[in-house]
Amino acid sequence: METITSLKNPRVLLWRSLKERKGRRETGCFLVEGRKSVQEAIESGFDVECLLLTAETEADWPSAFPCCRLPEHVMAAVCDTKTPQGVAAVMRMREQKLPQGRLAALDGVQDPGNVGTIIRTADAAGFDGVLLSSACADPYSPKVLRATMGSVFHLPIRVTDDLPGELTALRDQGCEIISTQLDGELLRYRERSADRAVLVIGSEGNGVSPEVRALATRRVCLPMRGRAESLNAAVAAGILMYAMMGEE
Repeated sequence: METITSLKNPRVLLWRSLKERKGRRETGCFLVEGRKSVQEAIESGFDVECLLLTAETEADWPSAFPCCRLPEHVMAAVCDTKTPQGVAAVMRMREQKLPQGRLAALDGVQDPGNVGTIIRTADAAGFDGVLLSSACADPYSPKVLRATMGSVFHLPIRVTDDLPGELTALRDQGCEIISTQLDGELLRYRERSADRAVLVIGSEGNGVSPEVRALATRRVCLPMRGRAESLNAAVAAGILMYAMMGEE
């Protein structure tokens, strides 16, 4: 096992670049931190480029993967969390094809906590995948990964530069496109959606974009009985996803 002690080592500089979207795009890799997340990523079939371990944790991990031993100060520099667990992994991104079924589509949702929470809730609600516009927070950013609590490894996730085009193709294949907007019809709780449906969640500031809204086969909203003008995007998504599951 190679030991790297310098913060100026080229590999350390590359790993540190994975905190930024540009670094992830250029390398095709992302960093997973913590024992549980690394284990879930491995079990979900993501390819491991390198396991990053401290002297205290190296005995707990299989030697089947390329490994590097890092002193704590280097591990702290590579990781995004303030108190690293002594385990991280450089994983390779993979192209994921979304299956038929119920999907969540995020149209410009930029807050990492919201994106991660929506992915986690989609997993919990039994959705089959998540489609994100490229204007959304990167699903492989450290903050989003933490917010998903491992669900990013359980569901197919796809990022697209052409959300309207992808939704058009799904609609043409018979998929129901459900847009969330303030002037939509009130969604009845426990009203099961079609087995093939996409729930579109708009951005925090502007909602669903006009281009996507025009593609919807159905437009829905949640009742607002109090004085709040709107709900947090992740909260609204969670309520709607569970409502779409009907009485299951």
